[in-house]
Formats: sequence, structure tokens, C-alpha cells
Amino acid sequence: MRKSIVGGLALTAAALGATPALADTAVAIAGPMTGQYASAGDQIRQGAELAIADINARGGVLGEKLKLVVGDDACDPKQAVAVANKMVTDGIAFMHGHWCSSSTIPASDIYNEAQIPMATVSTNPQVTERGLKNIFRIMGRDDQQGLVAGDYIAARFGQAKVAVIDDKSAYGKGLATEMAKAMKAKGLKPAVEESITAGERDYSSLVTKLKAAGVSVVAYGGYHTEVGLIVRQAKEAGLDLVVMSGDTMTNSELPSIAGAAADNVMFTFSPDPREIPAAAPVVAEFRKKNIDPEGYVLYAYAAMQLFEQAAKQAKSVKYQPLRDAMAAGSFPTVIGDLSFDAKGDLKVPAFVVYQWKGGKYAAVK
Repeated sequence: MRKSIVGGLALTAAALGATPALADTAVAIAGPMTGQYASAGDQIRQGAELAIADINARGGVLGEKLKLVVGDDACDPKQAVAVANKMVTDGIAFMHGHWCSSSTIPASDIYNEAQIPMATVSTNPQVTERGLKNIFRIMGRDDQQGLVAGDYIAARFGQAKVAVIDDKSAYGKGLATEMAKAMKAKGLKPAVEESITAGERDYSSLVTKLKAAGVSVVAYGGYHTEVGLIVRQAKEAGLDLVVMSGDTMTNSELPSIAGAAADNVMFTFSPDPREIPAAAPVVAEFRKKNIDPEGYVLYAYAAMQLFEQAAKQAKSVKYQPLRDAMAAGSFPTVIGDLSFDAKGDLKVPAFVVYQWKGGKYAAVK
């Protein structure tokens, strides 16, 4: 039997060392459950909760029901470390998290030392380049999606003036660097390269600088909240700015923030799992609950499927057999078949280009 806190795990609980309640096998998620990126945390929670309900309805894993532990790191690296330490204390068998690469990188060291396997959607290459054996990335990397995005910008907007902007985060800076590298390899030199401070509300000085430089396209590394503000404020200033970014743009908060200017936002993301035939029954389950499984919802569901299948193959939830099963196996999930290379990266990653239109995103044909 394992110990866990059923339900949410806030930083205050971690700091106070709350006594965990008895439960069956404890599995966990961690990410921004509060703060400006909390909508991504909601997606992760929704996916994990339904997956666990479905697994438990099938009898659980190896005769035990699963209990979900939720960690809130607010995309803050220090808070992520506190969450990770609390998860270790609670004896979780598996972690899906964190979300921001800047949180995943330090937290994963703690899980690795404690011998807890984890799945993540964090895309910074350093997540898997440090030789950790416990981590499995269920999405592609920034050096893969940055190449797709940069090549697309060069092919479609090669005659335009392009700016490269990042939000200084591990994810944002890494993605912007890879997009710029791909653009430059195609002969497109950025007219402006700039870093902003995430969380601000007024980007008018940035918009003024872009307008003065004649920039009409931005390759952006960062999160959807800042992009929404930038394109809206640009439109208000008379600048019709096209933005190309990455997987974090898969959030319906973006058009809520940006308004009509969201239609100028393009991004790279994996092939939409909502359109995978094998995922149709699960997608229908979500929609019955009035949840559109956009963004990271189905990835969290798939992470729990990975745990379920690997544990059954290993006939154990102990670290070494569970980790070895994940490393060696191929697992059918709602986001497709998952199998991993020696670093823990997907063997067959894929990114395509999407664009927001009328409050929904779709692949660019």
C-alpha cells in the first residue's frame, strides 16, 4: 500500500508536512494549478482524472485502485522542487509533470534520485539530455518543433521582416533559439531579437519597437498569455502582427485574451489527438462532460495509460521493473503509440503547423 494525499497538493501543504492519508497506488500530476498558466494545469488535471476513473473502472492496476495526487508548482522552479520533495515523501509510484520546462528540469533530478518514473510534455532538450533514466517525454522537443516553425516562417514569410522574441524562460528561450537557427539556415536573418518579461500587462514599448523596425512577423518562444496581449496591443496600434510559436498556444484562453487578433497566431503542435480514431471514445467521454480535450488534456490521459500498461507488463509498480518496461515497450494510447529512445525521447515525434481562426485552431493545409 502507498500513502498519498487524495486530491490537491498545494505548496502550503508541502511546507507544513501534512500527514498523508492511506490510499491505494498513488500516481501524481504537477504543473501550474494556480497562476497565469493555470488553464494548462486544468487541462492536465482533467485528463488525469478521467484516465484514473476509467482505469479504476477496469479494476485498477495489479489489483489496486489508483489515487491522484496533484502538485501545484505555478511554473516556479523553487516551488516545483518543494512539490517534488513532498511527492517523494508521499511515496508516489509515478509522476506526470511538470509542465514548464523550467520546473521539470530541477524537479526531475529529485524524482530520479528517489527512483520515481515520470512522463512529461516539457519540450526543452535539456529535460532528456542530462542522462536521467527515469524520465519519458511523450511529446517532441524544441529542437524538433523549432525546426518546423523556423522552416515554415522562412518558406512563407521569407520576404517579410521577422523578429525573434522570447520570455526568458527555459522553454521560451530554447524554442526561440531553435526557430532562429532554422530561419538563419534558410537565409532569413531576424530584423529584431528581443527578450520580454513574462507576466507583464503592457507590451506597448515592444509593439512600438516592432512597428518602427517594419516587423510584420514574430517568432515567439513563450506562453499563450503574453502572445494574446502582444497581438491584441499590436492590432490596437495599427500593426497586423503574425506570430509563430509552439505547443503552448493550444489554449482557448488565447482567443479570449487576443480577441480577433488571435487569428494571426500560428504554432507547432503534434498531430491533433482529438482526430485519432482510437481516441474517439475517450474524446466523446470528455465532450459528454462539456470538456473539449484540447491542448494537454489527452496527453495527461495518455500518461496514465502509459503507467497502467507498463505496470501490467512489469507486473509491478516498483521503480526498476516499471522503468524498464517503459523504456523497452510500445504503448497504444489516445495520442498514438508511445515508445522511447535511450534518452527517454519519443522515437517518432511529429509536429505540424496550426492556426487559430474564429476561436478554434486547426492544422494549416
